[in-house]
Amino acid sequence: MSKTRIKPVFGRSPSCSMSHRLEERKNRIKALKLEQSRKPDKPEDFITYEDSDSEEEPVSVQKEILNTSYNFVDYVRNREIQNAKVSSVASDYGSRHILTHEMFKETPISLGNMNKVFCSQWLSDRQVVFGTKCNKLMVYDVATHKIDQIPSLLSKRDLLGTEQQQCGIHSVQINPSRTLLATGARNTCDIAIYRLPTLDPICVGENAHRDWVFDMCWLDDEFLVSGSRDTKMALWRITPDMLESKQEVPRHRHIPAVSVKDCRNSQKVRALTFNKRYEEIAALSLNGYIHIWNAETFKQKLSRKLPSSQENVCLAVQDSGLYAIGCRSYTLLLDCRTLQAVKKVSSRYSGCGIRSASFQGDVLTVGTGLGMLMFYDLKAGKYLESSINSSRTVVLKASKGFVFPDEEYIDNIQNIKYVPAIYTHCYDSSGTRLFTAGAHYQLL
Repeated sequence: MSKTRIKPVFGRSPSCSMSHRLEERKNRIKALKLEQSRKPDKPEDFITYEDSDSEEEPVSVQKEILNTSYNFVDYVRNREIQNAKVSSVASDYGSRHILTHEMFKETPISLGNMNKVFCSQWLSDRQVVFGTKCNKLMVYDVATHKIDQIPSLLSKRDLLGTEQQQCGIHSVQINPSRTLLATGARNTCDIAIYRLPTLDPICVGENAHRDWVFDMCWLDDEFLVSGSRDTKMALWRITPDMLESKQEVPRHRHIPAVSVKDCRNSQKVRALTFNKRYEEIAALSLNGYIHIWNAETFKQKLSRKLPSSQENVCLAVQDSGLYAIGCRSYTLLLDCRTLQAVKKVSSRYSGCGIRSASFQGDVLTVGTGLGMLMFYDLKAGKYLESSINSSRTVVLKASKGFVFPDEEYIDNIQNIKYVPAIYTHCYDSSGTRLFTAGAHYQLL
């Protein structure tokens, strides 16, 4: 959970330096090795081993262990004196504990006749922004339960009345410093940039794409990459002078792309992500390829055919560089260095379809087409198990929604119940709240 380096106040050793801790650690390692030595019915696709088979650890490692406290109280005390260099806490501990102890509770949010929700992000500890298929950008306040609509930005195509396409907002992305929000404009082929936290309009990026923009990713606080169904990728830059100019009546600029390039060997760029550790952009196309671009030069480096070409619709990257791709019946884990498949994580429900994926520390969260969220523990190599009932895995099921039939085609039929697909999900900064959405909306 937490690690804190303790310095002795009196004597040579801190209070946490007790020899029996080494014995307990050695026994845990033996038990883990014994469990791993048992041959499973079905061997794993990818197996890791310890650096050494020796049970004896070096003296330096033992000294480091004895001088380190894993007590969360020590971590809090150390944080109070603002000494963050010698302490750390697992980012996914809170969400992992809540999940395994079945503490998440669903809070449905009624949005009336709005269409499907495609994307979402937490703006703060109480606000969530999301985009819908009916081209609306909405902000939900979890404290007051109020929903506000943010006006969409018009591009020159809209002003001239040409090439009007309103097919939904498919992506909302926040830059690293959390000062800018990128999303779709009124025309689905263009992008819009808003200032945070006020959501004042900054600019519209236009004339780079001829088809819907499916996804975007920030490279840093200024540069943004967008991918479209027209197989093109565009690089945008939001300069500091755009942010400095403030007017009494908020107005937005119209900017061109810095560079527009074809994503070779692709058909409809479906998802994008920025691998910060390796300075590369990963793009997923609907013809079953993953494409890697150099983030510094904005040049395509390589493409690789995926094992499955069916319903590759979502892409996520872990801090270590591991890629996760949602397919029709499993989640594919790829090593970013070789793009080789590390593991195929079965969805446990055949044909459910993986619609969204994200990493929270060492926990991979996947949203399915059957209204369920599943959680895969990367370290344990299996789905997260419940601490309440060890015989079952942790699964969050969304309540059923309703379809409002079109009166022109269906008469005298009541609202039809259906199981919603989880098109988007996102954790807040603490990892203790989870927003999920699709054709039905709920906060967990």
